[in-house]
Amino acid sequence: MENDLNKLADTASNMEEQTNQQEKDPESDSLYQPLLKNNQTLSSSPLALVGTKVSCNESLDYEINENDLFKHDWRTRSQAQMLQYVFVKWLLAFLVGLLTGIITTLINLAIENIAGYKLLAVVKYIEKKRYMMGFFFMTAVNMILTLVATVLCVFFAPTAAGPGIPEIKAYLNGVDTPNMYGATTMFVKIIGSIGAVSAGLDLGKEGPLVHIGACIASLLGQGGTDNYRIRWKWIRYFNNDRDRRDIITCGASSGVCAAFRAPVGGVLFALEEVATWWRSALLWRTFFSTAVVVVVLRAFVEYCKTGECGLFGEGGLIMFDVSGVSVKYHVVDLVPITVIGIIGGVLGSLYNYLLHKVLRLYILINAKGKLAKILLTLTVSLFTSTCVYGLPFIASCTPCDPSAVNSECPTTGRMGNFKKFNCPKGHYNDLATLLLTTSDDAVRNIFSTDTTGEYTVFSLLIFFALYCILGLFTFGIAVPSGLFLPIILMGSAYGRLLGMVMGPYTTIDQGLYAVLGAASLMAGSMRMTVSLCVIFLELTNNLLLLPITMLVLLISKTVGDCFNPSIYEIILDLKGLPFLEARPEPWMRNITIGELAEIKPPLVTLCGIEKVGRIVDVLRSTTHNAFAVVDNTLVPSVGQMSEVHGIVLRAHLLLVLKKKWFLKDRRRAEEWEVREKFTWIDLAERWGTIEDVAVTKAEMEMYVDLHPLTNRTPFTVVETMSVAKALVQFRQVGLRHMLVLPKCHGPAVPPVVGILTRQDLIAHNILKAFPHLEKSYATQKGC
Repeated sequence: MENDLNKLADTASNMEEQTNQQEKDPESDSLYQPLLKNNQTLSSSPLALVGTKVSCNESLDYEINENDLFKHDWRTRSQAQMLQYVFVKWLLAFLVGLLTGIITTLINLAIENIAGYKLLAVVKYIEKKRYMMGFFFMTAVNMILTLVATVLCVFFAPTAAGPGIPEIKAYLNGVDTPNMYGATTMFVKIIGSIGAVSAGLDLGKEGPLVHIGACIASLLGQGGTDNYRIRWKWIRYFNNDRDRRDIITCGASSGVCAAFRAPVGGVLFALEEVATWWRSALLWRTFFSTAVVVVVLRAFVEYCKTGECGLFGEGGLIMFDVSGVSVKYHVVDLVPITVIGIIGGVLGSLYNYLLHKVLRLYILINAKGKLAKILLTLTVSLFTSTCVYGLPFIASCTPCDPSAVNSECPTTGRMGNFKKFNCPKGHYNDLATLLLTTSDDAVRNIFSTDTTGEYTVFSLLIFFALYCILGLFTFGIAVPSGLFLPIILMGSAYGRLLGMVMGPYTTIDQGLYAVLGAASLMAGSMRMTVSLCVIFLELTNNLLLLPITMLVLLISKTVGDCFNPSIYEIILDLKGLPFLEARPEPWMRNITIGELAEIKPPLVTLCGIEKVGRIVDVLRSTTHNAFAVVDNTLVPSVGQMSEVHGIVLRAHLLLVLKKKWFLKDRRRAEEWEVREKFTWIDLAERWGTIEDVAVTKAEMEMYVDLHPLTNRTPFTVVETMSVAKALVQFRQVGLRHMLVLPKCHGPAVPPVVGILTRQDLIAHNILKAFPHLEKSYATQKGC
């Protein structure tokens, strides 16, 4: 026991020396170093993984601040006001779905027409045997489109690059990700997605659509942009972190629904993958938003059947309707289904591992500046164009099947399964069918059923190898990008290959094997099961595929979990975002939160009636975002006793200083004095920094009554509670600060042991503070 105490003292001493040399943690001002060893602050940019500068991240106040103003506002609300508040929530959910559906429509329309006219021009050059001219034309158009997307991201909105899903996941977990949901970010995301996908890069628009939906929700919730915001009273009620979280959850669900036309899948994606906190009322509103998206997209598809959408035709949305396909499988089919699941888990984890290495390489390249990011993106575009255009020339031409009914071979129109490319009359090029087309059409072609002899093994191997390489090197460049489509294309390739091998021994169509392969690789990489199963069910519109799809997903996720985390967790770690996992590590039960509080700096407390000068000094000398408010009372026969009144937020102290709500005497403020100066809406917003406040010397000697602004019901725990139990409570309730109270009370016992924050409960930070736990951590990791 004595040795453990000595180790603890040495650890605290060493950490104190490091704190004097390094920048303090912006959230808790603790002795811990940040999550990333080479970054002293946390990233606010999705390009942090590819070398951009980082800045401080704060946590979000999801907890209801039950101070006097909140209670008064809640008591004085009439029934009509309550109904109006609920109505506005549903109205915002409707507008989120409507705008997400309309913007998705415009994105699909633009991509299909830009990419379609580009490919038609290339095909004309090939038909005239002007192969070099076709190559130069295709490469030039692709590089121009890529250049537009990357310039917008690099110079105007760096946060628009990447998928945006990890940042949304972190935000809904309680981590503030600045500049992620602004109007500039949304517009750059829209235009950049159109340019990047139209350029033929190996990325999809599904991830960006989730981010776009979240941006729409955030802008609606706060009444517009920061500079041009609607100041209507009922809009300002949603300017708090708690309501904004719910609206952004609706936006993320709508984005997934818009990408796959899967309303239930969108809701389940938010529940399973991105949302940390959930309730039944939020479930209804997210489902309502996704239902509106589906109605808008359905109306759009019906309108485009009239031919008024240019080259859009039947494409533009990843749809694979196999409701009319007869799905029959027997016990022997469980063998290839199990093999597909195992392959998906192994390849998914391998893909995550290699992508992690590539992203670290991009850190070194992009650290050289904006020009390096643009050149890297253009290099990837040039390599992609060369491979997509050149590889079909090495594939042999295949004669059309004369017995095929209702099939146009070779395809000379806009879309189809039998691209002529450079083949003679009556022949087609199967590799060109997969490569020289839009990404959505490529999915539709490789998923097609009743096309047993359409693709050769050689072409599928080339297709699989190419998209594995492109998928690794395309993600992470400075353009909006999604992971869904590249993984679908890779998985469908090996799924169809296995279907060709099992042809004589199975009754399942090769196209359905491709669907199962895509599902397995997505589960092996992203580690989703329930939402992914429903998305594929809504995608295929065939309930008979449900049992085997469920089996494939369960096997793939189980195998993948044995090797490494999901791709989104890897990206969160790369960006240094302090994400709290759902399950605590087993070794966290061996230490208490009292031990964590002991190695933190001395706790800073404020009196219930505090001097202005003291408040200014505390705000200037610390970076804490909350302070314990302690009252000293005289108890007969006991003496002077200290009791905790609650917690006051830094933002509320700044608001007091800005509005100069000072008292000349040391007294409690009257209730009417508080309501005359503040409203509950004012307390829900953030109010700058201490540098923005000017306080005179005379005002420094005045007083502030903190009792009306103090949260009297903060979540508290006893110092003997284990870190594992505290982590579960902290995450599930959505806390920002957890007040630690002593085990016993008395005149000589401090009323508060400490305040724990998100940074204190991150596993990496705890291991740095307690090195002796590293061995236990290493032995307990695994499948």
